[in-house]
Amino acid sequence: MYPIDFFWRAAERWPERIAIDAPEGTTRYDTLAARVAALAAAFVAIDPTPQSRVGICAKNSAEHITALLAVLACGKVWVPLNPKSTRPEIRRIVDATAPSILVLDGDCAGLLDGAPGERIHTHGPAGEGTHTVAGLVARHAGAARPAFTLPDDATQAIKFTGGTTGAPKGVMQPYRAWMANIANQIHAWGFDEHERYIVAAPITHGTSTYIVPILAQGGCHVVLAEAGAEAVRTAFRERGGTVCFMPPTLVYMLMALPGANRADFPQLRRLIYGGAPMPPEKIREVRAFFGPVLGTTYGQTEAPQILTVMRPEDFEDERNWAAVGRTAWFSDVAVMSPDGRLLPTGEVGEVVARGDLVMTGYWRLPEKTAETLVDGWLHTGDRGLIDARGYLYLKDRLKDMVITGGFNVYPVDVENALGQHPAVHECAVFGIPDDKWGEAVQAAVQLRPGQQATEAELIAFVRERLGPVQTPKRVHFHDSLPRSPVGKVLKTAVREQALAAA
Repeated sequence: MYPIDFFWRAAERWPERIAIDAPEGTTRYDTLAARVAALAAAFVAIDPTPQSRVGICAKNSAEHITALLAVLACGKVWVPLNPKSTRPEIRRIVDATAPSILVLDGDCAGLLDGAPGERIHTHGPAGEGTHTVAGLVARHAGAARPAFTLPDDATQAIKFTGGTTGAPKGVMQPYRAWMANIANQIHAWGFDEHERYIVAAPITHGTSTYIVPILAQGGCHVVLAEAGAEAVRTAFRERGGTVCFMPPTLVYMLMALPGANRADFPQLRRLIYGGAPMPPEKIREVRAFFGPVLGTTYGQTEAPQILTVMRPEDFEDERNWAAVGRTAWFSDVAVMSPDGRLLPTGEVGEVVARGDLVMTGYWRLPEKTAETLVDGWLHTGDRGLIDARGYLYLKDRLKDMVITGGFNVYPVDVENALGQHPAVHECAVFGIPDDKWGEAVQAAVQLRPGQQATEAELIAFVRERLGPVQTPKRVHFHDSLPRSPVGKVLKTAVREQALAAA
């Protein structure tokens, strides 16, 4: 069985249900299955080589979902290309993975200018020498589903890490990792045929891990006409959204919309955040606004999405608000010392994982793979601890830990303290070189609209809660903190700006 088989079975069980609700219309399961089979046959006709790569550079759309499913349906490897990225970065990924097929939106053509690969446009009429998704579906209508046989460790996707530090690497996600993710998502959130998933975050990123689980259970993906908090609110209010995955920043933006209230989200059952932590005080605010629907997961591109899970019921106990949940199925999660010993409950070390969810390695980077996968354990680069109840608490990235005056300071602890100040919207804490302390703790802060706070006030606020060692020596104010395309605060950017200011 392969990941695509979840969709095929759902299409046979619920042929008349709506699989995609997009601005241009709805698509039934049987219709989507026929389109996916036809496009998969077209991919094979263009390049019959098993496990060849297909790059998709497109915004969220029904065609994007169709193309992704078609890649899964023909034994090829999906390479997501972020349409908000830069041309050099896109070209670097394309050159590294050499996709023979490129599926793209028209406005992404410039990003792929000069790159090799047969182009297929998501929209528009077919011209001479030009393929479109619709044109290929029509040309191969009625085609049988492509057959292929591949092992569990064969690559289903090569996704490039989108972290805020270090050079991105191509993560080879195997079939077994996708199967584990699908089963875990369904089990964790209780997805069923009544789900209407609001496609808010990019399919090229974390949203991709929800595409098949929702379809496997007969649910519907609701595609938005445009991006932004207002569009998401409208989809929940007018199109019956029940569940969504999004970064914390989008959650905050929804709450800050003019006139926003819980009635705007009448069918909401699960609001899942990820990609960045949510401080405890923010969790309190979000739960007060949305009710007991908040959930989160912890994972990495190297172990996609759901190594651990925090369900809404886990958030009922405030002790858990700083946690990222307990271990999901098909994985082991532990904490390891620098010398390779597994640490007991309550001790801080590097978070490691093993099992079906873990990658097979980095694309054509055997030395990096050997550094990260050691004796079957994935070294996440995160520091944390597991308590007696099995909840994982993250402290920070290994390289983000600040050693000041011989003391270890975990930025997340300082960020959680700063986040309790009523004027602070978001913050990032980091270290910069210091002649006296080795490293000095500093913070970058974005205030709430209309709120004010001074540097001295915020420093005193943290000192009162954490003591002098963890208190920032400087606070830098930003009108808007720099972010990645998926909403993560870029600590490297704020740190570089602080260094420049110094």
